[in-house]
Amino acid sequence: MIEGQRILVVCPARGGSKGIPLKNLKPFLGVPLVARVGHLVQEIPEIDRAIVSTDSEEIARVARESGLQAPFYRPEELSGDRISDLQVLTHALLEMERLDKVVYDIVVMLQPTSPLRTAAHVKDTIQMLIDGDWDAVWTVSETDSKGHPLKQLTVSDGRLDYYDPAGKQIIARQQLVPVYHRNGVAYAIRRNCLLEQKSISGERTGALVIEGNMVSIDTMWDLELAEYSHSKKQD
Repeated sequence: MIEGQRILVVCPARGGSKGIPLKNLKPFLGVPLVARVGHLVQEIPEIDRAIVSTDSEEIARVARESGLQAPFYRPEELSGDRISDLQVLTHALLEMERLDKVVYDIVVMLQPTSPLRTAAHVKDTIQMLIDGDWDAVWTVSETDSKGHPLKQLTVSDGRLDYYDPAGKQIIARQQLVPVYHRNGVAYAIRRNCLLEQKSISGERTGALVIEGNMVSIDTMWDLELAEYSHSKKQD
């Protein structure tokens, strides 16, 4: 609990990943991705409850061994690859309030696919939510100028064009206004944002900008890149 706010951490980790089969169990520096979340939450005593939302018995077992709890299995209708974070978090929140017979004020989503997060990142996200009275706070990273929307291209029937016609006017990167992308490190969301606004962002969403390389894992290359990035930080 922080400043009277009861905090529920939800680690969404379904077993049916298509990009990397059983991605959430892949080892990062020898530790399964889902287990790294369990180890990290042990460093944040202010968290009232930390659970895994999964449809997999093996993921649930590994999660429990790491310190996460698995008090329920995700129903089949919430286990497909087209299910939104909103659906998963809303289900987890209502199920845990039913089981625990308490009201959770803040839900924090920690996806297993961001193994470079630290406890400080998570604490700062929650604190920003509370201090700024935001509906939600997402962690973001500045997008490299090479990936800026005004530099993106489309190809249709072999023909090259700009995704945004305004990109034709860009000569130097200094002309570009910085843009940011989700890095998946942490999402802190108020209960009423999920249940009343039915959103993981709501009307007022704060951005916690995280410096340095944050890798969100979708492919084996991402996993190798994250391990390389971690090793460079240790040098």
